[in-house]
Amino acid sequence: MAVIELLTVANHAEAVNGLLYLSGAGWTDLRRSLIPGRQAPVNPFGIAVATLVPWNEANQRHHIVVQLEAADGNVIWKVEGDFEVGRPAGTTKGMDLRSVMALNAQVQFPAAGVYRVSASVGEDKRSVSFCVRDVPLPLPLGTTG
Repeated sequence: MAVIELLTVANHAEAVNGLLYLSGAGWTDLRRSLIPGRQAPVNPFGIAVATLVPWNEANQRHHIVVQLEAADGNVIWKVEGDFEVGRPAGTTKGMDLRSVMALNAQVQFPAAGVYRVSASVGEDKRSVSFCVRDVPLPLPLGTTG
């Protein structure tokens, strides 16, 4: 059975030629600057996922679901699809095969609080939680709320 080997949040994530490139990864607190009376900012948000597929499940489709949800279970966004891992020439028989994925979005979190990213492939599911914290900024000079 395919399993989620790695799931992490980042400021930016890329998957290129089977490698993950992460910038600002692994955090648990996202601090967003708020000006009183103004709309919450949009934050760059990346997710990196690595799956391990057993040798005998190569060249078969696997369904993956990745979602971002608030503490109340409300899904903010969800991505799902199928992937297939082939056996590269020269791979040792019986070896697990790794597949990587990077997702990026500009997210305007509805409120401060706890959020969770989850990923599932087949019956395996992993999740990571993080907290969005508001850092109030003073109003710019010469403005009112």
